[in-house]
Amino acid sequence: MKPADILIAIGVAVIWGLGFIASRLALDELSPTLMTALRFAIAAVPCLFVRRPRVAWSLLIATSLSLFLLQFLAQAYAIAHGVPVGLTSVVVQSQALFTIAFAAVVFGEIPTRWQMVGIAIAAAGLLMICGTVGYDFSVGAFAVLMTCPITFAIGNLLLRRAKGVPMFELFAWLCLVSALPLLVMVPINDGPRATWQSLLHLSPTGALSMLAIGALSTSIAYWLWGRLLRDYPAAQVVPFALLVPFIGSGASAVVFGERFGPLRMTGMLTVVCGIAIMLLLGRPRSLPEITKEMA
Repeated sequence: MKPADILIAIGVAVIWGLGFIASRLALDELSPTLMTALRFAIAAVPCLFVRRPRVAWSLLIATSLSLFLLQFLAQAYAIAHGVPVGLTSVVVQSQALFTIAFAAVVFGEIPTRWQMVGIAIAAAGLLMICGTVGYDFSVGAFAVLMTCPITFAIGNLLLRRAKGVPMFELFAWLCLVSALPLLVMVPINDGPRATWQSLLHLSPTGALSMLAIGALSTSIAYWLWGRLLRDYPAAQVVPFALLVPFIGSGASAVVFGERFGPLRMTGMLTVVCGIAIMLLLGRPRSLPEITKEMA
């Protein structure tokens, strides 16, 4: 990779890691539904200037709902209900485990030996984390959070089918597709009066957090990441995502004073170790073509 692109990859990881902090700050003032709706509404602004990519509506909607709406709504709900930001950043990145597992089932891609080792280690780490649930946040909140890496993985597989599509246009329209149903859900879920009051009394910190989440973490960062994946092999780009949980956990410790017990910390490090093995040592075999029946 070119030095400039390496810096871009690191920058994206930093933006995503700090995005968890911005989400927590925004959720101090907004409901999970409203925060997620604003996130995608802001990120969808480029749709005013770019055409819809040449992707079937069915694929666009399915990818948007899994990769964006369901993942980030569940993430916001979990953080709002007490799941630590640092732990959230680790669990979300376990999507690598589910992506490889789902690819094996759907596309018949056989994981390499090292990928299997990484999956086993990451799964063990998740079990350790499960052992700490119920003390400082509810089992229900953690169960909702665990849907994030699953929907993230499904979105990854769907995204494969949008080949040869400009990344900026694609992600802008994915955000729009997620924003529309959320904007309908907000007054129903929160109530029109409560929604208006939340927006009216949004502090400068809350407003800046929303701009950071929508414009930087969602719109610009995803576009840059997609461009890197277009220009370089995934094996060179994806490992930079390993920086996200470390940045998210470190920043949350500094900003919110989050501390983790021995079992949870061990579990978090074990998950990251398993993901690292999957991405760095588990070089995937050649991917088979998607069958015509699934096209």
